[in-house]
Amino acid sequence: MSETNTCQRELEIEIPAEAVERETERVTRAFARQARLPGFRPGKAPATLVRQRFWDDIRSEVLHHLIPESLQNAIKEKNLSPVGDPSIADLRFEPQQPLRFKATFEVLPEIRLNEYKGLEVEPARVELTEEDLERELEALRQRAATYEEVNDRAAGDGDTVVASLVGVVTEPKEKRDPIRLEEVSVEIAGEGTLGAFSEGLRGARPGEERQFSVPYPADYPEANLAGRTVAFTAEVKSLKRRIAPALDDAFAQKVSEAKTLDELKTKMRERLEQARAQRERELTEGRLLEALLVRHDFPVPEALIERQLDARLERQVRGFLAQGIDPRRLQVDWGKLRREQRPSATRDVRLGLLLDRIAAAEKLEPAEEEINQEVERLAAQSGQEPAALRARLTKEGGLGRIASAVRSEKVIELLRSHARFTAPSRG
Repeated sequence: MSETNTCQRELEIEIPAEAVERETERVTRAFARQARLPGFRPGKAPATLVRQRFWDDIRSEVLHHLIPESLQNAIKEKNLSPVGDPSIADLRFEPQQPLRFKATFEVLPEIRLNEYKGLEVEPARVELTEEDLERELEALRQRAATYEEVNDRAAGDGDTVVASLVGVVTEPKEKRDPIRLEEVSVEIAGEGTLGAFSEGLRGARPGEERQFSVPYPADYPEANLAGRTVAFTAEVKSLKRRIAPALDDAFAQKVSEAKTLDELKTKMRERLEQARAQRERELTEGRLLEALLVRHDFPVPEALIERQLDARLERQVRGFLAQGIDPRRLQVDWGKLRREQRPSATRDVRLGLLLDRIAAAEKLEPAEEEINQEVERLAAQSGQEPAALRARLTKEGGLGRIASAVRSEKVIELLRSHARFTAPSRG
């Protein structure tokens, strides 16, 4: 056995000629029972003639049986843990001769555990201010706003323009069908509204037609528009102004179960505090895991990185489909996207391997009850019945992923319970 890198292994395997001949004879007999050759009844043709006539097929069948079996035995004998499919090379197979080949594959790395208990990190701090509460309250107020149609003036900041849009991509030059959008609502100078839309529709009146170009940023969420410039023709249908309710007890009763505005503020403050504590916990956990990774250096199998990248891109494709977007029609450079995600995918694989290694050292395994609780949580989150979700996960092999996630959480809790949290730095 030779090593071409720290995760890759190469085995040179030789199967004795006697074993190869026995398998060849077995396969030949199986072919002879079905063979139809001129001058012979079915199953009565001589083995030598059958071997000569169907040699390519017989050879393929022999290799199909002997290579996996001998490779599995060699891997077991050397106590290796391969990942991914092996690559077969230098295959030599001739009648009456030993069968020789080389198998190259990757194995799980040997991870030597260094310090993982007593990791020293500074806990994350997230501040919650009265301004945060006011922003949340104002956002709730704006969501409860009503709209009143306006006909006696032009559109100004804060107004909503309802328009039908036809867009043509002008940069880069490409053959695409025009973009047609009916009854689109655009809030002038609103949060999340692209500046070009606000500029193009500010001052517009119902019945008016406006033309303007929109340069979409490269990181725009809709991949079919990101980095493109679109020339729009907008037919203004109507103009509406937002009327936000007053902040009083009536408002509190309308948007919640609170009886007074003060009670609503108290409940919102409690929710924000819970969110703040959760965010602090997540950020601190991230620092803890980074400290863990810094103390452990080991190679990562390429097969696992590729598998992680496949899973990430599949999730993105499913996300497009969930939005009703056909990924095949998007101008997405999937190769570039894959390259950009490689560093974070490698980090995720390294972390997963390390957490599994610590779980094995600490003998941490998820109990059936813990897996059931996680299934119930996911079911509630997605609005499914727990039994139905569990059946689907069992069919798709998803319970293993849930067990792995629960195991990782147990390791993270172990790291947290033994961590040394330092005082926040000043400055």
